[in-house]
Amino acid sequence: MESNFYVEVGYQQKNHGKERICGDVFRSQRIKEENRIIAALSDGMGHGVKANILATLTASMALNFTREHKDVTRIAEIIMNTLPVCSQRKISYSTFTAVDIEMNAKTSILEYDNPGAFLIRGSDPIEAEWNCLMLNSDRNRGKEIKSCFFQPLKEDRIILCTDGITQSGMGSKEYPFGWGWENVQEFILKAIRQQPDISAQKLATRILNTAFKNDNYHAQDDTSCAVLYFREPRKLLLCSGPPFENENDSKLGAIVGQFQGKKILSGGTTGDIVARELNREITDTFEFHDPDLPPVSYMDGIDLVTEGILTLSKVSKILNEYRQNYVPGRGPADQIVKLLLESDEIRIIIGTRINIAHQDPNLPVELEIRRTVLKRIARKLEEKFLKEVVVEYI
Repeated sequence: MESNFYVEVGYQQKNHGKERICGDVFRSQRIKEENRIIAALSDGMGHGVKANILATLTASMALNFTREHKDVTRIAEIIMNTLPVCSQRKISYSTFTAVDIEMNAKTSILEYDNPGAFLIRGSDPIEAEWNCLMLNSDRNRGKEIKSCFFQPLKEDRIILCTDGITQSGMGSKEYPFGWGWENVQEFILKAIRQQPDISAQKLATRILNTAFKNDNYHAQDDTSCAVLYFREPRKLLLCSGPPFENENDSKLGAIVGQFQGKKILSGGTTGDIVARELNREITDTFEFHDPDLPPVSYMDGIDLVTEGILTLSKVSKILNEYRQNYVPGRGPADQIVKLLLESDEIRIIIGTRINIAHQDPNLPVELEIRRTVLKRIARKLEEKFLKEVVVEYI
């Protein structure tokens, strides 16, 4: 059974108090050859650097063992045996939740000491069957691990959080015992009912901001929320460079004309070829929103038309340096990045005709040839942003 959905991953976190580093760690990875997505969220005991090191160790182990298809009990035992134990409280220094999404099969979740995952189908909770496993080794005897398996459908969501979310507002008049798991779930359901297609990132942000508000805008603990959203894929086509053979110009025009999704043309010659083949006009502008780059142009049926290699080099740089708090500008490269990150399945068509201008020794060294830059963009989209990317040459 082929999956007909895409899994969007969104994540937001706030540090405890004035700490400069977060004691919660979230990791996610797409395993392309197995059509799987795995994710892990860990909360290190305490705050700051020590908590972050423990959470990083835990999340990394959870991710690696999940990737290797290890049995859930075995994963839990290895992680618990590796982590140091608090001498006073006799508990492990980290919690963890691991998610393994096999796109053509089941989804499994393994939890130790984190708040329970919220499983939502449409705008209602999923009644999944959770199994409780008691560990039997001498060191971990009596510790409880929870696991569940379910068959995902389109419009399902998995929401993970650390106790900074569920315990937010503790001691306040409104939530003397903290926000609480049931209240968080009710908030999630209400947010989805108000906006059924809310993105993973926006939902994670909304949950986190509400928890932060509960704490009177001063986080009482490291606070993290991750959302995995199974939905219809958003498709984008990025074409750059003229075809190697002139007779393939019509093929490029047909690809662009027939594509169902957002479309970007990067390169003056590329734009001219598509305009000619589709019998459309290009309208140039003088909107200099980025002093380093030529302005965008417009064409009917195309979402964005930009200059080529300079713009793509800047796109590569922005993706490389991208952080959670990045706010896109209005320049051509920023607009491309915004469209790329809003899309799930990205098809990149690279024209292979040599552009003589790019061989000029007087041009700066960092001005790489088109295919190198585009391959770098494709790799970054796959590895850092978990996008599904197909690169084709023409």
